[in-house]
Amino acid sequence: MVLVMIASAGLATDEYAVMRENMLKEIGAEARLTASYIKKSAFDERVMEAMGNVPRHQFVPEEQLDNSYKNRPLPIGHGQTISQPYIVALMTDLLEIKPGDRVLEIGTGSGYQAAVLSQLAKEVYTIEIIEPLHQRATQVFEQMGYANIHSRHGDGYYGWKEHAPYDAIIVTAAAGNIPPPLIEQLKPGGSLVVPVGGAFQTQQLVLVKKGDDGKLRTRQVLPVVFVPLTGDQGQR
Repeated sequence: MVLVMIASAGLATDEYAVMRENMLKEIGAEARLTASYIKKSAFDERVMEAMGNVPRHQFVPEEQLDNSYKNRPLPIGHGQTISQPYIVALMTDLLEIKPGDRVLEIGTGSGYQAAVLSQLAKEVYTIEIIEPLHQRATQVFEQMGYANIHSRHGDGYYGWKEHAPYDAIIVTAAAGNIPPPLIEQLKPGGSLVVPVGGAFQTQQLVLVKKGDDGKLRTRQVLPVVFVPLTGDQGQR
């Protein structure tokens, strides 16, 4: 499987631009449909701008190029997927990222979510346990000039302590519980978004807010289905 880098010229660019615009409209429509769950009817303008700026077709396998901007998850190999654009926008919006923030992502996958985060934060640290996916995403980051994304191969359950604390943490695979190391590495006042539940079952997308006093407040946002968090502790 090969990730294709499309030249940004000619009719292809126009075609993808129209597809991106349609994707944004679908995200907006789904946000309105799920307003009772997510407590708002539209995502932050900065989030939508980031979704419009990142070329999703650069992060999908060649055989999925025609589906690049459809509002659905797509397979990327190794039993993993690139998340549905609406879910990427939702999780990003829930984090309320500010321009000076440092963000940790668990589960790089294709690299698409990290690329969206990089448009909003000062620094993005991302960890992927499947080495071929890590290598492929790192190559794409380098080719596309995402200099504020720092990637690493490893077990994301334990976070990336060397660069903690983080203003925001996002987990892009379902965990059996909220990993305690990630709570420890979250800055007071910060937010963590994680799908919680059993493998290949309906899970709950959970928003965790850490108060300035260190106390946690959690909210179940809506039901989701994610591939499981792998590693020694992922589903425990």
